[in-house]
Order: sequence, then structure tokens, then C-alpha cells
Amino acid sequence: MPRHRRAVSSSAVPGNARAGRRARRDLACTAGSGTVRVTAVDRSAAGDLNGFPAALTSFVGRAAVVDEVAGLLAQDRLVTVTGPGGAGKTRLAGQVARQVAGRFADGVWLSLCLGGRASALLRLRRLAEAIEDSRRALDLARETGIGGLEATAMASLSHAVWHDGDRDGALRLARQALAIAAEFAGSLQRGLSQIVAGILTEAGDLAAAEQACAAALTSSRDVGDLTNLCGVLWHRTILDLRTERIDDAPAHLRELLQIATQTGLRPLLPAGLDCCGHLCAATERPAEALTVWAAGSALESPWPVHEGLIPERREELRRQAREQLGPARARAAEERGAAMSLATATEYAILLATEPVRPSSDGAPARGNGFLPSGLTRLSPRERELVTLVARGNTDAQIAGQLYITVRTVSSHLDRIRDKTGCRRRADLTRLALSAGLV
Repeated sequence: MPRHRRAVSSSAVPGNARAGRRARRDLACTAGSGTVRVTAVDRSAAGDLNGFPAALTSFVGRAAVVDEVAGLLAQDRLVTVTGPGGAGKTRLAGQVARQVAGRFADGVWLSLCLGGRASALLRLRRLAEAIEDSRRALDLARETGIGGLEATAMASLSHAVWHDGDRDGALRLARQALAIAAEFAGSLQRGLSQIVAGILTEAGDLAAAEQACAAALTSSRDVGDLTNLCGVLWHRTILDLRTERIDDAPAHLRELLQIATQTGLRPLLPAGLDCCGHLCAATERPAEALTVWAAGSALESPWPVHEGLIPERREELRRQAREQLGPARARAAEERGAAMSLATATEYAILLATEPVRPSSDGAPARGNGFLPSGLTRLSPRERELVTLVARGNTDAQIAGQLYITVRTVSSHLDRIRDKTGCRRRADLTRLALSAGLV
């Protein structure tokens, strides 16, 4: 028999990660062509508003336990059901959730969809509508009594009012959200710590932002939370740049880009490129800064650029870099970046954050003796051409089509190139090409 107790957990909270897909039967949140809408669907046709999975068998024999847990939920916002594996904890939690779902007339998913629509409206600069949706999401979240949902909605509202110019109100809401999230001491708290750190950084309260970042960074590393770790590293890099800790920024930026690449968090990569541009400008590498910024601009990232880096400052640094290089060299540096794929630009940024490079004059990284990296000196012109095509993000089939050879021939060439250079992965070949200025 599973035991139950008052605790900080989500075991008895309606819905789960997969239920989000079911919620789309009831609420459709779409963004496109400047229009965002929420469409309500008839409940009888859509099924369960809260997204509960279908019960495949009947639930009998535990009515007393269900009533007891439901009673605890009337006293506390969350109840954890504990017990040995196979005792029926998940089934009991789901049954209790179905029984008490009527207390939440609009369900959990409406609050989540409103929060998502508020974020989309914010990106469209429709601030008044975004704030209205955020407030509605918060009101609904409070009605459910689910602390995690309330904290999430409060963070969304904080972000909206910040962009509307209410800095004090945004900070107050962000700190309230973090205080609620502290009860859960998990991913939610780490995620909200990011939001608080970002708002504090944009507000110029760098000391408080440092504290929020440090706590989230330690927690994310301790539990291996790579998703939140990437976000914290983004804020950490920005803080390094804002406080002129140039020696610390490269390591944080490099880790951000590497983890985001490995875990598939592609939206954070353009944000990392923006940070890399600022790092290059701070280390007197104007050509590299223009190249990285041009790559980021060409990719048209949906990820919001962190205002802690001050957009006006970025444009001023760009202007200074162009003046320093002159029209021709500045244009070459920017054309180089604009031609890069996301993967190539990311490897370029990792390279810049890994190896100190002297300021360049023509848009390509300057090397001490002017010779090609040792790995490339052993390659034939044809093999260097293949390395260049790999670095531009081409697949073996695409390379075969461009060079009018078979895919098997491409594979054979790449095997020889790997033997000569020691570069086993395509990312390693990309860095090799970038270090030589081939792309």
C-alpha cells in the first residue's frame, strides 16, 4: 500500500509532459504572420481538458485512500504519494487528480497556453496584450493552488511588465516567483533563477544577479541539469562581459556552446554568438566580432537577444570595428559570417573562445607564422577542398553532388583526411578549416 504525506512534489498534480500534446485538442496556441490566437474547442469533442491519460482498467478497492489523499489536497497545495515500486503510486495519484479536477474550472492547460501566447505577443511587441494574457494566466494559476504553475505564470508576467518599462514591478514579481519556486528546490527553481538573473542584469543590479547565477549554476551542475545549465551559462557570460572579467568569459561561453550543441538546444546558439561578438570586441578582434555578429544576424534566431548586453552598445562596437578595418575588410569579415551555417558559426565561436588569437586585419584569424595549421599541410588541394565543404555544413551526399563524384569516394577521401589530420569528427575538421581561414 503506498503511503502519502505532505511534501513538495508534483506526484499528484494533474497532467504530465506528454499531456501537453493532448491539451492541443482543447486549446490551440499558434503564432504566425503577426497573429496569435487561442481557440477553445468543445469539451465533449475534445475529451479531458486537463490532459489525463485514458484509464485502461477500472480503479477499485482503494476508495478510502483516494478520499484521504483528496482531503489532504484540500489542506495543502501538493501531496506526495510514496511507496515501493509497483505499489500503484502513479495510478492512485492519477485517480485523485481526476477526482479533484472539478475544483479547477478552467484546468491547468489554459493557464499554460495563455502564458505561451503572452510570450509570442511579447515577441511581436504587442505589450498590452501580452501583459493582459500574463495576468489572466497568473489568476488561473492561483485558482488551481499549484505553486509551480503560479511561479511560472508570475515569471511570465514579470518578463512582460519589464519590457513595458515597469522595472521595479518586474523585479518584485521575479523575486516573488523565485520565492515560490524555492519550495520545490528543483528544475523550476533553477529555471526561474535564470529569469531573475536576467532581469537583475538588465536592471544593472549585477551583485544580486551574481548571487542568483551562482546558486543556479551550482545546483544545475550538481544534478546534471544541462538545459538550465546552458541558460545559466548564458547569463554568467553576460555578467562576465558586463563586469569586464574577460578572462572568465571565454570558459563560460565555450561551455555554453558545447553543451547546447551536444544537447540540441539550438535556440541558445545564436545567443552565444552574440556573446562571442562582444568578447571579440573586448579583446580587440574587430574582424572576428563582425564575422560572428554577421553570422548571428543571417541566422535570424527566434531567441531573444539578452538586453543585458545593451543593443545600442553592440551597434556602437560594430561601427567602431568597421571604421578600424575600413570598408573592404569590414565587408569581407561580414560576408564571411553571413555565409556560415549555424554549425560552422558555432564551431568558429568555440574556436575563438578556446584559443587566444591576435587581432586580425582581413577577417581571418591571424596566426603567428602565417603558415597553414600542421594538419592541413599534409593534405592535397582536393582534400583541402573537401575539408572546406565539410566545414560549410555539407553532407557526404551534397559534397558528392558538388564535386561530381560518388558518396563512396567522398567517404574514402574523408577517411584519408582523418588519418592525416587526426580529426575524427566533422566538428574537428570544421575547426581545422576555420583556423586556416578556409571558411
